[in-house]
Amino acid sequence: MVELAGRRPISRITVAELAAHAGATRATFYNRYSTPLDLLLQVLQDDLDRGHRREELLLAGPSAPGLLRVATTEVAAHVERFAAVYRQSLSDPADRGVHDALVRHFAEYTLAVLSHAAPPGLTPVRRRLAARFLSHGFAGVIQAWLGEESATTEDLVEAAIACAPPWWPAT
Repeated sequence: MVELAGRRPISRITVAELAAHAGATRATFYNRYSTPLDLLLQVLQDDLDRGHRREELLLAGPSAPGLLRVATTEVAAHVERFAAVYRQSLSDPADRGVHDALVRHFAEYTLAVLSHAAPPGLTPVRRRLAARFLSHGFAGVIQAWLGEESATTEDLVEAAIACAPPWWPAT
């Protein structure tokens, strides 16, 4: 999946092609997934989740020094591992699914952080609104970073940290 999606947008990959490439049958594919996008999103989500386990340990501790840097560095490493996939998907208007999945992931992550460290006055409605705002911004900075050939991982991390609200924990 990752190899094919790194060569061309997921919207142009067929189940037959994916199954043949993986040495499986179409029936095997359809036993678990509906579309190639579903499989790709599962692969990306699983990798993001592995990176967040370290952050969860920091959140559970008495303090979270450097949490934002750790979280952003983990995400940057994930994007680097799947850079070809993201470049294909984020540049193709027919592949909104990957962008939308990033936004959902970052919104859920932000809500989880805010459940531990919401600033005073940030009601549940405002938390959801802030989470969507921040998640779209982070997905956007990833897209911009992938388009900047001279940008480094440090550039992504520092840009994200610079844009974090002052109430974000451990900024």
